[in-house]
Amino acid sequence: MNIETFHYDNKTVKFFAYATIVWGVAGMVAGLLAALQMYLPVMNFNLPFTTFGRIRPLHTNAVIFAFVGNGIFTGVYYSLQRLCKARMYSDTLSKIHFWGWQLIIVLAAVTLLAGFTTGKEYAELEWPIDILITLIWVIFGINMFGTIIKRREKHLYVAIWFYIGTWVTVAMLHIVNSIELPVSLFKSYSWYAGVQDALVQWWYGHNAVAFFLTTPYLGLMYYFLPKVANRPVYSYRLSIIHFWALIFIYIWAGPHHLIYTALPDWAQSLGTVFSIMLIAPSWGGMLNGLFTLRGAWDKVREEPVLKFMVVAITCYGMATFEGPLLSIKSVNAISHYTDWTVGHVHIGALGWNGFLTFSVLYWLIPRLFNTKLFSKKLAETHFWIGTIGILLYAVPLYWAGFAQSSMWKQFTEEGQLKYQFLETVTHIIPMYAMRSIGGALYLVGFIIMIYNIVKTVKQGSYIGDEAAQAAPLALTTDDHDSKGYWHRKVERRPFQMLIVSLLLVSIGGLVELIPTFVIQSNVPTIASVKPYTPLELHGRDIYIREGCYTCHSQMVRPFRDEVARYGEYSKAGEFVYDHPFQWGSKRTGPDLAREGTLKKRQADSWHYNHMLEPQQMSPGSIMPSYPWLFDNQLDLSKTPLVVNAMIKLGVPYEKDYASKANDDLLAQGKLIQASLKKDNIDVSEKDEIVAIIAYLQRLGTDIEIKPTTTK
Repeated sequence: MNIETFHYDNKTVKFFAYATIVWGVAGMVAGLLAALQMYLPVMNFNLPFTTFGRIRPLHTNAVIFAFVGNGIFTGVYYSLQRLCKARMYSDTLSKIHFWGWQLIIVLAAVTLLAGFTTGKEYAELEWPIDILITLIWVIFGINMFGTIIKRREKHLYVAIWFYIGTWVTVAMLHIVNSIELPVSLFKSYSWYAGVQDALVQWWYGHNAVAFFLTTPYLGLMYYFLPKVANRPVYSYRLSIIHFWALIFIYIWAGPHHLIYTALPDWAQSLGTVFSIMLIAPSWGGMLNGLFTLRGAWDKVREEPVLKFMVVAITCYGMATFEGPLLSIKSVNAISHYTDWTVGHVHIGALGWNGFLTFSVLYWLIPRLFNTKLFSKKLAETHFWIGTIGILLYAVPLYWAGFAQSSMWKQFTEEGQLKYQFLETVTHIIPMYAMRSIGGALYLVGFIIMIYNIVKTVKQGSYIGDEAAQAAPLALTTDDHDSKGYWHRKVERRPFQMLIVSLLLVSIGGLVELIPTFVIQSNVPTIASVKPYTPLELHGRDIYIREGCYTCHSQMVRPFRDEVARYGEYSKAGEFVYDHPFQWGSKRTGPDLAREGTLKKRQADSWHYNHMLEPQQMSPGSIMPSYPWLFDNQLDLSKTPLVVNAMIKLGVPYEKDYASKANDDLLAQGKLIQASLKKDNIDVSEKDEIVAIIAYLQRLGTDIEIKPTTTK
């Protein structure tokens, strides 16, 4: 048999590994800062680019797309070459992919801190960066499929199935959710509005977790776990069921983020049903991983790399059980908008993604540098500090979540709400402090790992091009040919697997999205709901720019306590002009859906002083101040652009309204100016604070709200 000699590309693997470490530290430092800001408002530093509203999306994007993203590419570029017995298709494409992805991360950090955001969670980046992400993702796909096509190994191992499923689904999710109308270089509006935008966003948001934080890491688990344990995967058949069931079911689960909202009940129910169904394939994958270690538990005790993997897989199992649990309506009524959800997310992020990434790096770096890990003892120390950090992070947040929900829902014997919202915030500050200690410990463990890796690199000899030998594909044989498994026919044809995967992941999205867009009864209109005024549009843009949606929701659910606290529950038709929707996902502050109504309305001067010195107006508040809103003035040249964009999106402004929009803006601004003047506050009608006051005072005023009495 002819044997070919070739070389694996380790340079790209090394670059992505180093980037994983660098961006991991950056993302975790941002996360620690955000955790401190939750109970120490002074940590916002009274600067626009260091407030929680800008740090929080920076943290989530840095951890998801910078740390985990580079971790994915590290593992894929290493494992794919060896599974295919071929060098990557193109060294040039590998370099473009690496540097293009790092450019995206830098642009994301700069723009998010500058306040350029779409206001959609995990999809905050503006349209030029969205286009760049698409281009780099296509380059990655070409390089991956080119490598698979020129492979020398006929069989496509299970890890490659997950890589293919990841690539095609992330592409679909990103494109659909990123359809937006640009207004300027770094400003756009979602093409969707209200209920429809919420459904698309969480169809994307949940499945970004599924197909960026889960499926590629399952591929890494299926490759690296058997390598480290030196044992075959427990069950090939179980891996087939795991893959196909997971990619089909996962895509339906997005609506479980919108339980008890204005989303149609049928869509909520679909999200719940398929979320519960997810337990089976998810736990099938977890058990396939843990059972791979059967008979190797002595090695687990000795090898810190395997310890990291065991905890990672266990956290995957915990998170994928808890997710379906949280989709059950009775449980969701307790958890949603509380810190329980934050704790749940971080079990996955810190345990599953973080620990599996650490294990891959600990195993991979010594092999790239032809040496042994510098210190197993340090790795062991990292493991225990990191594990304790996860527990100290998550447990207080679960505690906080139950405390929040319980306090929100309690009534006195007289039928009045027992606690003011601010009391529910101050009560859980000790839990927030404990969470930050857990996060700090986790970061300390990461720094120990960095030291260990640096010492490992220094003692080794780098292998940039690793020599390998294999027979050409035409001469290879497959031991399983005679068994005639139907799945062999699919997994030998990467493009067939790509197409089948795309069809499967498309079904759920089409079934949920199309009726919501096509059938009018899903989003009934309300005649009294009118478009925002030009000044309110500017105020809404400022609200989004400052990340107010990260702490405040705008969705009153049909619960006794929420109606008593905020007013009439929210209706689908109220949001038809909201591009993007602003329902939020957590209440660190009170819901603002009815902020402008008689039940909730504060004086203009109260809002002015609250944005300037929140602790003076609400003692004990953890809200940052926004002094720059009192210095900055609106750019009135943008008003016609914004109004015309809204007209293109279907908002019914009168013809040629853009030409006179600024006249209305100034007139409304002068009314607020006069109102503030009565309380001895001097402002210009063009100040940003005037616009944000106009927006807040508008919220909830479009529908008639009858006074609520609680008995």
